[in-house]
Amino acid sequence: MRAIRILKTLLLTLGLGVLVGACAKSESAPPAAKAATPNDARLDSIVLGMGCFWGAEKRMAEIPGVVDVESGYANGDIAGTYQAVLAHERAARRGATSKRNHAEVVKVRFDPALTTLETVLIKFWQSHDPTQGDRQGNDIGSNYRSAIYTNSDAQQAIALKTRDAYQPALLKAGFGAITTDIAPLKAYYVAEDDHQDYLKKNPNGYCGLGGTGVNYPGAQATAKSAMQPKLDVKALDFNRQLIVFEAEDCAFCKLFKAEVLDHWQSPVAVATTLNPKAPGDWKLEKALFATPTIVLFEKGKEISRYTGYNGEKTRFWKWLGFHLLTPEQQRIAFEEGTERPGTGSHLDEKRPGTFVDPITGAALFRSDAKFDSGTGWPSFFNPVAGALTLHEDVKLGMKRVEVRSASSGIHLGHVFDDGPPPTHKRYCINGNVLKFVPAEAR
Repeated sequence: MRAIRILKTLLLTLGLGVLVGACAKSESAPPAAKAATPNDARLDSIVLGMGCFWGAEKRMAEIPGVVDVESGYANGDIAGTYQAVLAHERAARRGATSKRNHAEVVKVRFDPALTTLETVLIKFWQSHDPTQGDRQGNDIGSNYRSAIYTNSDAQQAIALKTRDAYQPALLKAGFGAITTDIAPLKAYYVAEDDHQDYLKKNPNGYCGLGGTGVNYPGAQATAKSAMQPKLDVKALDFNRQLIVFEAEDCAFCKLFKAEVLDHWQSPVAVATTLNPKAPGDWKLEKALFATPTIVLFEKGKEISRYTGYNGEKTRFWKWLGFHLLTPEQQRIAFEEGTERPGTGSHLDEKRPGTFVDPITGAALFRSDAKFDSGTGWPSFFNPVAGALTLHEDVKLGMKRVEVRSASSGIHLGHVFDDGPPPTHKRYCINGNVLKFVPAEAR
């Protein structure tokens, strides 16, 4: 769990955009109570646990009539600090304590003249998955439990009423029983200052999924994902399909689209969706916790996933490449290997066409720039404009110029100054990391 939390913290530092994800480590002391709001006596409040409090804070603050949302820790038997909560969860897993841990929560203060508790709770139910027990997505532990902690018998009754109204809708959609802890508020501690208004301070935080996508009966959907149908499996490639799970208002979903999807030429079929569920009867290995999440399916089952995107195209293509390339191709592409002369592909390929990157499908060389160099490797005197990047290589006691694919970053070979006119360049390329596309196929 600690490794997951550290990974997510690193992703969040880079910036990924809005709901349930892990929370970064906090070292600061709890702040003083927030300043009172005008007409404070008119306000009501309720404490809600939806997994990590960052996304929960933002979601609940979107409700008209909510005047303040505060992150905190509630209904545990220990000290109310971030470090105490983490330490206690580790101790509980070792069986070293029987005390109950706090839940990460938000205290929602609202004006009953402008909204109702039922409205607040409908947003609560629709904004997370309340059927997961001691977890929320990849955040695992009793501190991530779904919870409603009330301050009166009337609040308790409304909480139970809304739970019972939402349960049939979840069951109909294939979810299990609601596990939300509904109880009177017994202990509450304000979280450290760097957890307060986190997504306002860090607008590039996690992109959220908007809950289960199951609408509360009779309520307007709170997110586009709640209205988005699953992808039609008939339109997908059962043998191998990439699906990009997105969220509305997700800056890094838009970045992935602009940098990768808008230029997609990869041989792998790709589709996008706002629905966080696998299409048809296809299977996800685990719940999604951030967007964009790119999942590779084969035969209707998840093979691998790439979570989050912050402009690191080379890392994304390397992830995909490990699932598309053979071990020998991987050795060349990612370890700067070299095939033995005369053993690679395309040495005798003379048809009109284009040699492309085997992962991205981007054009690298055209066949009219190919020549027989007699070296045992496919050779070209001119690449497609912008297709390559050049890098100094001083390995093996030689000074050479390495050639990589600009689209994926994979190693292709080297370039020398002994080629034919008009360029006098010889791009000496490993044929096993080229894919040839005949002219009639493009």
